[in-house]
Parts: sequence; C-alpha cells; structure tokens
Amino acid sequence: MDALDVSRWQFGITTVYHFVLVPLTIGLAPMIAIMQTVWHRTGNEQWLRATKFFGKLFLINFALGVATGIVQEFQFGMNWSEYSRYVADVFGAPLALEGLVAFFLESTFIGLWIFGWGRLPRRVHLACIWLAAIGVNASAYFIIAANSWMQHPVGVTWDPERNRPAMNDLWAVLTNNTTLAAFPHVIAGAFLTAATFVACIGIWWMARNTWRAKKLREAAETGDTTDLPETTSPSHIDATPEDLERDAHQLWRPVTRMALWFIIAAGIGVAISGDTQAQIMFEQQPMKMAAAESLCETATGAPFSVLSIGRQNNCDNIEHIIEIPNALSFLATHTFDSTLQGVNELQAQYQQAFNMPGQNFAPNLFVTYWGFRAMITWALGSVVVALGGLWLTRKKRVVESRKFGLVALWMIPTPFLANSSGWIFTEMGRQPWVVAPNWADPDGNPMQIHMLVQDGVSNHVAATVWTSLIVFTLLYGALGIVWFLLQRRYVIEGPSNSDAKPPGDGDDESDSDEPSTLSFAY
Repeated sequence: MDALDVSRWQFGITTVYHFVLVPLTIGLAPMIAIMQTVWHRTGNEQWLRATKFFGKLFLINFALGVATGIVQEFQFGMNWSEYSRYVADVFGAPLALEGLVAFFLESTFIGLWIFGWGRLPRRVHLACIWLAAIGVNASAYFIIAANSWMQHPVGVTWDPERNRPAMNDLWAVLTNNTTLAAFPHVIAGAFLTAATFVACIGIWWMARNTWRAKKLREAAETGDTTDLPETTSPSHIDATPEDLERDAHQLWRPVTRMALWFIIAAGIGVAISGDTQAQIMFEQQPMKMAAAESLCETATGAPFSVLSIGRQNNCDNIEHIIEIPNALSFLATHTFDSTLQGVNELQAQYQQAFNMPGQNFAPNLFVTYWGFRAMITWALGSVVVALGGLWLTRKKRVVESRKFGLVALWMIPTPFLANSSGWIFTEMGRQPWVVAPNWADPDGNPMQIHMLVQDGVSNHVAATVWTSLIVFTLLYGALGIVWFLLQRRYVIEGPSNSDAKPPGDGDDESDSDEPSTLSFAY
C-alpha cells in the first residue's frame, strides 16, 4: 500500500476508536445531570448513589475520549497537510469555537463537579454537571458543523490567489442544512447508546440482587453456603436479603425504567432524524445513497434492497435477492414513483462534469451497502433491551431472570457498533471525495470547491505512516483494554452504600481533603 492507503487506514482506525467513546460521553452527561437533579429535588439517597456510580463510569470514558481525540487533531497536519491547507479558512472557526467555547466549558465544569462534592453549594454543584453536559453537546455540534461542510460546502467563495476556498459566511457554515440534519441524528444515537448502557447495567444488577437474595435465604434455611459465591461489591458484603431486594426496587428499578424510556425516545429520534438526513443525502450526495442501496441503474419507483449479493465490488455482478417495491423512492422523496439515478449514470455524469474519464467516482459498494444495514441491525439490540426491560419491570416488578440479565450485558456493545457503522457509511460513502462537490450551481454544474482524497494527503513515504499506524494501533489497543477493565471493575463493584450519605453533612470523612469512600480521585 502507498502513503495514501496507509494514511486512510490510520485515520479510519483512530476515528472509529475515538468515536466508540464519544456517544457514551455525549449521552451519559445529561443523564447523570438528570439523576442528580432528581436527588436534589426529592432528597432520595438512591438517586445520589446512582449519580456517583454512573458518574464514575462517565469519567473513565471521558478521560480516554480526550486522550484519543487529541490524536485526531494531530493527524490533520501530519498525514493530511494538503487537505488541512485547503480547508484551513473554513475549519479554523468551528474548531476554534469547539475548543474555546465547548471543550473549555465541559472540562472546567467537569473538574468542578468532580472535586466540588461537599465543597460547593448543592445548587452550584448541580449547575456544574448541567453546564458540562451542555458543553459536551455543544462540542459535538461544532465538530459536526465542520464535518458537514465536507459533505456539503457552503458559506465560501473561491480565492484564486491562494487556490483554496475562503469563508465569507460563518453563519451559513454553522447552519448548513446538512449540519441541522446530522446533529439531531448523532445526538439521538448518543442518547440511545448511553441509555442502553445504563439500562443494561441496571437490568443486570436487578437480576443479580434478586438472585443473591434468593441464595441467601436458601443458605439461611439449609445452613449450606457452598453455593453462595463470593462478592466484592460493597452493596453485597454483609447485605441481608431485604437489603438486596430494597436496592433492586428502590435504586435499580427507577434508574433502569428512566433509561428504558430514554431508549424509546432516542430510537424514535434516530428514525425521524435519519429519514430527514437520508432525503438530504439523496439530493446532495446521490452517488453515496445509490451505492448504499446497490442501485446500479436509474429507476422510477425504485425498490429498496433488503438483500443483495455479488462477486465483485462493482455493479457487474450484483444480484438483488429480496426487494421491497417502490420503497426506496419513498424513502428518498416520500413519493412512490420518483426517479432515482443509479451508480452507472452518476458515474458517467461525474466523469463528464469534472473531465476525468478515468476516475472512479463510486464508493466501495460493499462497505456502503452493508455499513448502512449494519447500522440499522445493531440498533435493534437496544430495542430488545427496551421492550424486554419494560415488560419485566411492569407493575412495580423487578427483573429476576438471570438469563435476561446476561442478555442485557451482551447487548451493551450493540449501540456502539451501530454508531460506528453509521460513521463508516457516512465517511466511506463520500469517497473518492474528501470535500464533496456542492451541486447547487443554478446551471446544474458542480462548484469549483471540492477535493479528491488523493489530493489531500501529505507527501510522506509509506514507511513513515506505517510506523505511526502501528504505534497508534498498539497504543489504542492497550488503552482499550484499560478502558474495558476499569469499566468492568466498577460495574461489578457497583455503588457503595456510603455514597448514599450527602457529602458535607458534618461527616468528618466528607470534610477531609481525601475522599476515602471513593475508589479513585472523584
């Protein structure tokens, strides 16, 4: 592989890895703020325990997200210097706003929230987590605004002296209709991820508590404790069956029910925003959507392909096995008889418009087709959790099935995979463009503002990029293991009973500089 191929692999690997962490951060911050708000308004100590427990998991994720995000920034200048020079006048503003406004807001108030327990007034401390949550989501907006400009460049004019676009309307860049469609979709996906994360952990803990309570009663009746496993959870050590069942009903059930309804709301948001985004993509990037459906030939009343197979990554050997008549036209325009352009016609159109007869303008059909379907399929894991969890916790019941508790744990990765699949489809579907052309010219001609991927790479030898790719992959692999082990440790450990006592209520330990009741500096 040449430097271009290796640079693409490196950026893809680091981006997908980083975005595994991002949705949980975006969605979990507001959910923790809601938990703390409920405790603040009701005084219910169980919501305080939930706040501190999920806050601990959030901070682990946030720290690693920051570390991996920094690498993203460096890659622009290191491996994609020509691209960075080309988009510098445009990207400077949204990325500066992301750093100066959003990131400083979230990092400052997360710090105050971490170290402010018992030291700040409760209302001020509550405001800190809300401001951090606002900062996290604002950060996402500015990043998406920059990315959306690559999908649909607006608010710029061509600067012939510097041979690159110059931004003349920041507001147009920030309110790009592509941004306004993509942002709700990304945020809804993030809430789906975080809500599934919280709900699955809550379901597992409900099943664990009820099972252990049952075993404790059996041991008390028979005097045989051989079947009672050891536990390291603070809430299980010396706990009576009544204590465990109380936690299941009063702590885990309310938190889980909240998360399950969040899944339902987020799922509806994902579907609605995804439909809006798809219609915009059919207009702005018809090649991406044609490739996503393996629509090789232009069709009126185009069918939606449920399953296609092929021996090659092109239109020569694609066979549609299962189709829904007229459904693709409806998804694209909300009419059943609209005409959609196919890959072959668009290929000829692009070659003529850009005077590049040898250039392949179609993205990887296999990746776009299956990436789009993987995104939808993985999201169904959250649906399973929501429907099963709401059914098993109806009428003040708690989850008692250990099997469903284990199923819930296995469903935790599904929304993460759905988010990653969606971004792989979005970015790979834009190929071969790194800045896609805006076809908004009144005469139907493409704007001068566009850039092919091969024109944006730095002038490195492949060995240089190979070295950084191997180093980053190994480093990220090690960080991934650390992230998993930390999350696993604290999920299994669970919330401490001491977390139920509000900090700063006269307890000597809570007034000290060392929060001894916590597992790490939080």
